[in-house]
Amino acid sequence: MTTSAPLTVPTAAAARPQPSPGVRRITGLQPTGRLHLGNLLGAIRPTVAAQYRTETIVFLADLHALTVAHQPNEVRANTLAQATTLLAAGLDPDRTTFYVQSQVPQHTELHYLLECTAGYGEAHRMIQFREKSATQQNVRLSLLSYPVLMAADILLHDVHEVPVGADQGQHLELTRTVAQRFNTRYGDTFVVPRAVHPAVSARVMDLADPTRKMGKSAESDAGVVLLLDPPEVVRRKVMRAVTDPGRTVDYDPQARPGLANLLDILAAAVGGDPAVLAADYRSYAQLKAAVAEAVDGLLRPVRLRHTELARDPGYVRRVLAEGADRARESAADTVYRARRAIGLLT
Repeated sequence: MTTSAPLTVPTAAAARPQPSPGVRRITGLQPTGRLHLGNLLGAIRPTVAAQYRTETIVFLADLHALTVAHQPNEVRANTLAQATTLLAAGLDPDRTTFYVQSQVPQHTELHYLLECTAGYGEAHRMIQFREKSATQQNVRLSLLSYPVLMAADILLHDVHEVPVGADQGQHLELTRTVAQRFNTRYGDTFVVPRAVHPAVSARVMDLADPTRKMGKSAESDAGVVLLLDPPEVVRRKVMRAVTDPGRTVDYDPQARPGLANLLDILAAAVGGDPAVLAADYRSYAQLKAAVAEAVDGLLRPVRLRHTELARDPGYVRRVLAEGADRARESAADTVYRARRAIGLLT
């Protein structure tokens, strides 16, 4: 990831190294806020590792960012910034179809066809809709229907696996339900995907408040380690992390969530079992120092590669454009099948 190879995009005719045929996997990230350690450990690193053994699709879900109040210029800027960071973190456009959701119109076309299969009650029961709509005065219709758009995102590419965190499990179940219902009513059309979960640190918690997930939209970034944070900032945030009463270093997520969060992060960074790693540390300060060093070791190559990529934003745009071309070609087949199955002229 730290190589300074020339920033070039292969032509469509160029031979691409491909993973073994078989399992296809998709990951979508919303371009809101800046990517953080939780994104890296829970989504990005597993995706980067998987791209060498599975056919991988990654897209930036900019349409989902429109479901709440937003600034148009920020959506565009965040999309390009997030794309740059993902490439810096090891996403390989020669191995992965990487694109922006809104640049592949088949997402929205399939969305409508699936809305004709999903039920209002199913969308209304989504936990995230209930939570977000409760804090908004004027709830956008897109906030209600976006789980169906998420189903279209997944089903569009005939994927077999979808990496999900605990907070997205309900949405994937809706995807599976809608796909199975469509297949039953109109004939075998969609691959019904399954969920996959990272073994460790699927849910990294906020360092300042270990009862809540580390997030891009946190009011304060005091407990959020951003992927581009410099070393001194990483160390400061980790050393100030909230722990729990007591002096011994033990792994107990229920009784000592702050300590468990640090051990989970360490285990994800260096490998190993968090409960076993706990025995290596005699004090909170010693553990925090080890976590800070391990986290900065993960982020250093990302920062270096990001500096290189930021010098040529045109390269990032070319990668996304070429990825969108590939995605449209694949998605067109799925939409054709769905249109024909549901009764539209083709």
